Amino acid sequence: QLQASGGGLVQAGDSLRLSCAASGRTLSIYVMAWFRQAPGKEREFVAAISWRGASTYYADSVKGRFTISKDRAKNTVYLQMNSLKPEDTAVYYCAARSGQFLTPSIKSYDYWGQGTLVTVSS
Repeated sequence: QLQASGGGLVQAGDSLRLSCAASGRTLSIYVMAWFRQAPGKEREFVAAISWRGASTYYADSVKGRFTISKDRAKNTVYLQMNSLKPEDTAVYYCAARSGQFLTPSIKSYDYWGQGTLVTVSS
């Protein structure tokens, strides 16, 4: 089970940190990721991190502004979002997969959280 939190309403240029706590079958997790879905748009990949290693992978649209990290002791993954823009407004979902490779493919993720809304005003 994945529980996302930390969303809210911020102004352009502000920062926000999302959290995703994993529970249950965490031993089967190899990759955790964040996706987002803006109103009227398809869900898109944001960032991924290796649960057992140091690898990370970012979408070009967030590279240099967002940072994904983890705390395995807390079974939690974070998404630090800096220099937020109105186009970052979306529901953000955390996801996990049992496969070992970092991938932006939505279909490759086995577990999904409920989403947390981030709204960035201009």
